[in-house]
Amino acid sequence: RCAGAAAGLTLRDPAEGRFRADALLLSPGIAHLLPRAHPAADAARAAGAPILCDVEFLYRAVLAAQSRARFVGVTGTNGKSTTTALIHHLLTQAGREAEVGGNLGPPALSLNILGSEGVYTLEMSSYMLERIATLRFNVAVMLNLSPDHLDRHGDMAGYAAAKARIFARQSPDDVAVLGQDDAMTAAMAGGIAARIVPVSGLSPQPGGVWAEGRMLRDDGGAILDLREAPALPGTHNAQNAAAAAAACRALGLTRSEIAGGLVNFGGLPHRLERVAESEGVVFVNDSKATNADSAARALASYDRVVWIAGGEAKEGGIESLAPFFPRIARAFLIGRDAPVLARTLAAHGVPHEITGTLDAAVPAAAAAAFGGAAPVVLLSPACASWDQFSGFDARGDRFRDLARALTATNGRAA
Repeated sequence: RCAGAAAGLTLRDPAEGRFRADALLLSPGIAHLLPRAHPAADAARAAGAPILCDVEFLYRAVLAAQSRARFVGVTGTNGKSTTTALIHHLLTQAGREAEVGGNLGPPALSLNILGSEGVYTLEMSSYMLERIATLRFNVAVMLNLSPDHLDRHGDMAGYAAAKARIFARQSPDDVAVLGQDDAMTAAMAGGIAARIVPVSGLSPQPGGVWAEGRMLRDDGGAILDLREAPALPGTHNAQNAAAAAAACRALGLTRSEIAGGLVNFGGLPHRLERVAESEGVVFVNDSKATNADSAARALASYDRVVWIAGGEAKEGGIESLAPFFPRIARAFLIGRDAPVLARTLAAHGVPHEITGTLDAAVPAAAAAAFGGAAPVVLLSPACASWDQFSGFDARGDRFRDLARALTATNGRAA
């Protein structure tokens, strides 16, 4: 018996004062410890009942069906959605039976039960990973780590420990794809039982997959010139491509199957999504960049931009983006913490103005770009969206609509 919990659900028997289930299936967004535990979680913990996520139940259902389908888990602070989608795309393009979901798109319990040749590719958030109990990933991908969700995990050590659970219960027969472009992720190698395949968007990784410039390589030689994959710009996407290639090689795809799939990958909405273009100016929707580290990857992908940023700033704001400030011709700031971002930009001499809303920022940014400031208008907010939107996707949808409306009038605001 399993009890599912959302806010307000009572899971104690009023008459007996006890938890009435064997396990608690708790939505990932509901806290079971920090910053404040939901009463259902307290009740389950007092009864000694496990608190689980839906991916755990998918795994158990597949085993109960006597299927030997393989499980691929993808995590990291940034890039996990793109990498998850890319792995699934490569598998399906190669004709493999596959399902994709988890923190990306369809919830795990809506996925089909696959046969023994099937592959599940699942995006795993830290919230989900701290609620797995028996799940073992045949291929586990850890991309990168930077501060995020510290209120939920207590501190960076707690966050890293939750992420590292993607390698739990792996054996030497499994594969751990491990990013090498930040020190904290690379340092996880010491605690991993699986065969490690290092990946990088920056430097050679013997025994792994890496990019030299825009050339994706492994020990066998060149796989693909990533200039042929327009949906994967920047060194961060080079690492994403390397991770996807490493995972798919472990699943039996050939190098040519991987190259072909990379070329026709269309990318994901709100992740460096080119949404409009006119008069030599490209409008790029990177609304998924809800923290500075993610925005850094976007800013690193272009030599010169007009930048739209702001919303609810994360701890540390945008100070860490200072190395990329010379790329910003002008910034237009929106949302609750626009004044906070403005102070940082002013301290570094970056031209900027507070426009307040996205509806005001887009035409102002377009005017600057069409006036010659830069060839790219980039929405990469480095902030959460909750102050003005229902989520980063709604923010990105609005940017897309505004940009297309402008370019429909020959790129000029009406």
